[in-house]
Amino acid sequence: MISEQLQRTPLYDTHVAFGAKMVPFAGWEMPVQFAGILAEHNHTRTACSVFDVSHMGRLKLIGGDCEKFLDHLCTRKLAGAEVGRSYYSHICREDGGILDDVIVSRFEEHWGIVCNASNRDKIVAWIEKHRAGHDVELTDQTTATAMIACQGPKTMEVAEQFGAGGISSLKRYRFTVRQVGPIAITIYRCGYTGEDGVEVVVPAGLVGMLVPKLLGTKNSPHPLVRPAGLGSRDTLRIEAAMPLYGHELSEDWDSLTAGQSWCVDLSRDFIGSEAMRAVKEQGVPRRLVGLQLEGRRIARQHAAVYRGGEAIGEVTSGTLSPTLGTSIAMGFLPAEASEVGTTVEVAVGSKRTGATVVKLPFYKRG
Repeated sequence: MISEQLQRTPLYDTHVAFGAKMVPFAGWEMPVQFAGILAEHNHTRTACSVFDVSHMGRLKLIGGDCEKFLDHLCTRKLAGAEVGRSYYSHICREDGGILDDVIVSRFEEHWGIVCNASNRDKIVAWIEKHRAGHDVELTDQTTATAMIACQGPKTMEVAEQFGAGGISSLKRYRFTVRQVGPIAITIYRCGYTGEDGVEVVVPAGLVGMLVPKLLGTKNSPHPLVRPAGLGSRDTLRIEAAMPLYGHELSEDWDSLTAGQSWCVDLSRDFIGSEAMRAVKEQGVPRRLVGLQLEGRRIARQHAAVYRGGEAIGEVTSGTLSPTLGTSIAMGFLPAEASEVGTTVEVAVGSKRTGATVVKLPFYKRG
């Protein structure tokens, strides 16, 4: 039975109407699946799926020091950021431990941060701690707004049908704000599935009217659009080799060790930069790799990876890939065992299964 203490997104009633299986997730009552994980995964790869991501934190920062403040807070260089652009970044502790991975967006008059639901309170507290003495005001807009992710190769076609013309011209990691009367709707072109798509942020009171129009009804659905839950979101992101906090990312290691050096600019000072420079100088101790397993059994998080009878690493995420039809996993291995083609063994249950290091991502739309 789901605790009454869990928060519900503004789309809770819509999820129930579409027959969702609801589960606790990061303090929220969320849909894990509707028609089934496999069906939702395949529909996202071929058409358009709608994911409720309203549980993710949405923070607004305003003030004359925001740019300088965020440039110091984040691993990504944000000084000189363009209006209308979003930037994937990490927020880290002084020792380099990753507090969260975030999307930071530069609006005309303010900045926005989208963070993970499980880390929202931590990130809010971290910002409050470090903004002292800066002209930076923070507003947590999470419960005042809703956020949906429309993902799949037919997304832009669907957007045109619903009057969002011109969205297809948005480049990746750009966003636009559309005014519908007095209401501002923010549309981002990011994604977490390996497919094209957009994320839409609207006032919480509006989304309950918008999404049913987009989906149709359970008995009379839109021909291209289906609801999808957290289960398929996870299998999709693993195929696309997207890191997940608590799996590939953690406070226990830094951004370089996590294999995310592309979002770290060590030419400047930020919280954690000194520690990461030391890691780079000493050499990153391990690398994030892709593994393709023999057979169809799934490697679970923390499963040991062996070579020559010795445990040398561990799995961070694994699934049976619906797109590829094979068992895949991501994990950390030492540099000398991380080359593509290296053969290893992975603990699956009480046995060890042969696996090969493969290039990431596992799936990329051509």
